Amino acid sequence: MEKPEFYSIPAKYRKMENLHIVFWLLKDISWCMVWKPLGILMIVPTLAISIVISWRNRHFISETCHNLAISIWITANSYWMISEFLCFDTKKIFYTYTYKHLAIIPFTIGIAILAWYYLVVAKKYKVGEEILG
Repeated sequence: MEKPEFYSIPAKYRKMENLHIVFWLLKDISWCMVWKPLGILMIVPTLAISIVISWRNRHFISETCHNLAISIWITANSYWMISEFLCFDTKKIFYTYTYKHLAIIPFTIGIAILAWYYLVVAKKYKVGEEILG
């Protein structure tokens, strides 16, 4: 079996990843400061770049799993922010669960992806090896 390739981030991708962090921070600062229009607007570039990063890394299963988990985290985080901004976060759905608690669904999906990766996929390889998808 041929030794798998190792992943390094090309410079043009690294710039996009760094910009992604800026958008993500602007989104979360806007949430913290209750700047509703900017917070909601920042969802689009934050999530879009996250999806692009996932797509560009699709040939590396570890990168794909981690980047998908991040995209799903941003989705959950954005839903939670919107629920607070639009004041439906505390409305009850069932028993003591509110609409804010629906964010647990995508958070759980992200954790499930990473659990699958670490408990099933990564156990088959030595530390430092990259798995090609």
